Amino acid sequence: MHIGIIGSGRWATFLAWYANKSGHAVTLCGQAHAPCFQQLQSTRSNNTVTLPHDIALTDDINNLHNCETIIIAIAAQALRDVLCDWRFSAPIVLCMKGLETDSGLRLSQVAAQCLGDNYPVAVWLGPGHPQDFIAGIPNCMVIDSKSETLKKNIADAFTSPLIRIYYGNDLIGNEIGAAAKNVVGIAAGLLDGMERNSLKGALMARGAYEISVLTAKLGGDARSAYGLCHLGDYEATLFSPHSNNRMYGERFIQGKVCDKLAEGYHSVPAFIGLARKYNAELPICQAVYDIIYTKADIEAVIEQLFARETRYEF
Repeated sequence: MHIGIIGSGRWATFLAWYANKSGHAVTLCGQAHAPCFQQLQSTRSNNTVTLPHDIALTDDINNLHNCETIIIAIAAQALRDVLCDWRFSAPIVLCMKGLETDSGLRLSQVAAQCLGDNYPVAVWLGPGHPQDFIAGIPNCMVIDSKSETLKKNIADAFTSPLIRIYYGNDLIGNEIGAAAKNVVGIAAGLLDGMERNSLKGALMARGAYEISVLTAKLGGDARSAYGLCHLGDYEATLFSPHSNNRMYGERFIQGKVCDKLAEGYHSVPAFIGLARKYNAELPICQAVYDIIYTKADIEAVIEQLFARETRYEF
């Protein structure tokens, strides 16, 4: 299969490497002016992944016209702009985790708005960092889609001893969970910055629960919050030094700038909008929003969380 990759960040570059390793022909398309793509062109490396020379590099998206499947791994907020002038017919696989900030839409919904409800779209979600995969550390991930055929074709084409891929069966829950784990990742970083990482256990349990409630209100399966795309991704996001979202939260507390893409920052306003629209309580998402957007005092926010009325856990 000829695979096109749109994106040149660390995840897109890893996916190009992995698709090639899985026996597929690969063309990676990046933006000519992007420093990460310029580095790939000059060195074929991003300091984590080194691309074999049989992977083609291009800055012209039209060079992907012969690809049989196109994987998109870019910033979630850039997806609509990429798809608005789409001229392809190949299935697309969204390897991104987030919600569109202004609309609150899941990324497959953004694709449906741009391309039509019947355009073949899948999502590739779950835990894992390129640094770990390149080191040979395996993990499990999920492919989901409204199309059973597409879901199974993509999963079967990419599962391997390095990445065990499961068929997803809840597109709503998997996308919501994947986006929300980045918000919880920022919360974990805030706790790290305060040297209160013993609270991460409670954060994990209650974070998964509030997303299960939202997922059900949106029409998904509440159990998905406890699957690979949310709870299963916590270790890679709440504890890993490679996690941009965790790093963002930690540096926020330290008063330092984080120049890495932290999707949770862009998704949390969308979660607050969904909470209001569907009358769902999301205290952790609200706390993260209040701290990073309204600059609320973090000690006061945590005190308010602990002062909430006593209730049954489930």
